[in-house]
Amino acid sequence: MLPVPRAEAVLPRPADAERPELRVWPAADVLAILRFWAVEEIGFDVDLRELQGQERLDVFCDFLRVVGLRLGKPVLMDAEGGDHSHPVLGFDGEADQVVLSAEPLVT
Repeated sequence: MLPVPRAEAVLPRPADAERPELRVWPAADVLAILRFWAVEEIGFDVDLRELQGQERLDVFCDFLRVVGLRLGKPVLMDAEGGDHSHPVLGFDGEADQVVLSAEPLVT
C-alpha cells in the first residue's frame, strides 16, 4: 500500500489536466472512487449495486460519517447527473448521523 499524497501535491494542475483519483474500499466489494476537483471540493462515485442489503448500506453510511468527521464538514450524496442542488443522502455533523434528505415524489 502506498501512502496517500498531501492534497497540495496533487491538486495544483493546469485547467486542462486530468484530475487525480483515489480508489477506496470501505469494505470488500464496496468501492468509492474519490475525485479531487479542487482544494475545497472532493467528489466521489459509488456503484449502488454494491450497496445491496442493510450490512452494505451500513458500511457506506459509516464511510460518509468517517469522512465527514475527519473533514469537519457535511458529506452529501447527489443523484447521478444531479446538479448538487438537492442531495438525497448525507452526513449531518451536528446530528452526528447520516440522514435521508430526499423529498417524497408527488404523484
